[in-house]
Amino acid sequence: MKQKIQELSAKIYNDVVGYRHHIHANPELSFKEFQTSLFIKEKLTKWGIEFTDMANTGVVGLIKGKIPSDNIIALRADMDALPIHEANDKPYRSKNQGVMHACGHDVHSSSLLGTAYILNQLKDEFAGTIKLVFQPAEEVLPGGASIMIKEGVLENPKPQAIVGQHVMPLIETGKVGFRSGIYMASTDELYVTVHGKGGHGAQPHQNIDPVLITAHIIVALQQIVSRNADPRLPSVLSFGKVNANGATNIIPNEVKLEGTFRTLNEDWRNEAHKLMKKMAEGIAESMGGSCEFTIMRGYPFLINEEKLTDNARTFAEDYLGKENVIDLDIWMAAEDFAYYSQVTDACFYRLGTGNAEKGTTYSVHTPNFDIDEDALKTSTGLMAYIALKQLGN
Repeated sequence: MKQKIQELSAKIYNDVVGYRHHIHANPELSFKEFQTSLFIKEKLTKWGIEFTDMANTGVVGLIKGKIPSDNIIALRADMDALPIHEANDKPYRSKNQGVMHACGHDVHSSSLLGTAYILNQLKDEFAGTIKLVFQPAEEVLPGGASIMIKEGVLENPKPQAIVGQHVMPLIETGKVGFRSGIYMASTDELYVTVHGKGGHGAQPHQNIDPVLITAHIIVALQQIVSRNADPRLPSVLSFGKVNANGATNIIPNEVKLEGTFRTLNEDWRNEAHKLMKKMAEGIAESMGGSCEFTIMRGYPFLINEEKLTDNARTFAEDYLGKENVIDLDIWMAAEDFAYYSQVTDACFYRLGTGNAEKGTTYSVHTPNFDIDEDALKTSTGLMAYIALKQLGN
């Protein structure tokens, strides 16, 4: 079976590169992946793979092995791009100004298409059923995963597990990484409006300065992490946007502040929400102003079920060689794959795409992000192998 998968992976490789180029050149933002969805459905139709639409632009394919079995596994890829202007000068660069596949979702979708081809070619030889989950809107709240779950992606038939992969330029091409247990953080968006009384900068005694109040709030809120969080529990509180709209001599009436809070424990997450809100409002009031502190609750933390992940790691070592499978550390970024991990056994692993000589070590979410496409030789066959081995083949 492994040899057949490797042969089929090599056979479909050039096509998968082409799929990736097409999707990369035609990126679409979250919940607007209409052409990407159509492209995926065209390929599934060509191969005779049945599918259904879900979450507006999502696609869920189904491949049933001819050997009777009740075992079912889901494989997931996300499809959406980011509002970033691409800086790469490649033939397949983005044709949509200001939109770019800067997080590798083009890789995930094209890889899963390649995996679908392989599995469909082998359906007479394996037992079990495989769900192909092409998911929209990983990049924005509430996350396409949460919508697909509500619409029944994990039902009818109900998979016992779901597996996903994600590019990582920090890992060398040809290698993959795994971590059992809690792996990625929850994420919440913070929107704060500080109200004061604006006026001339030369007459601060006549004003209530919301800029100064905001500065105190930003500094004080760091105590939530440094003095309230258990030091053994990773937590991140960062503010990336401050908008005062005053001038050198104008104190504005209000300041808007935006940030993110991330952690790996739901109880602490809930407590931190209360502490942040109370502290910010208290500081503003004590300085004569007021504060509106809004928390948009985002994705939960992602947990890789230990038995499934240990199995997947073993299968990866068998398929790629033990030297090409590495351990991952906790990652404080967030992923809406976490929603799946909260309701079923899940494994989310990393696909190495980094190659310094080819210039593919730029971080995701940057204008220069790209991949070493040799990684596509790994991505398709490995996922197919993990799926069939997990199904008991």
